[in-house]
Amino acid sequence: MDPIANFLTSIRNASAKGQEKADVPYSNMKMALAKVLKDEGYIMNCRVMEENRRPFIRIQLKYTDERKPVISGLTRVSRPGLRIYQKSGSISKVNGGMGVAILSTSKGLLTHRKARQGKSGGEVLCHVW
Repeated sequence: MDPIANFLTSIRNASAKGQEKADVPYSNMKMALAKVLKDEGYIMNCRVMEENRRPFIRIQLKYTDERKPVISGLTRVSRPGLRIYQKSGSISKVNGGMGVAILSTSKGLLTHRKARQGKSGGEVLCHVW
């Protein structure tokens, strides 16, 4: 199983159903990914909670005034069977510049814009638009 793909699928399914929040099992990578989504304005909030001594991440989803989800698409790019790495100069735009690519770099999880500015490449985890 791919935990990051499960994380993205939970968010995709919850936003498609119009739910207020999505709960996913906790890991440092998922928390960092949720913080990047929050910083980019795709989700309202994320926080760590605990139930029966099991931590999980509660993600508050964001919607427009017409109750349409802010996240219209999430795709997993690099996967356990096929890792995708890109250099800082060759990081491509997502959805014509309207989306964001999230990379795992030596400096942590970064968006494609910040990775290009910091001249650091890495593994492309997902695309969000």
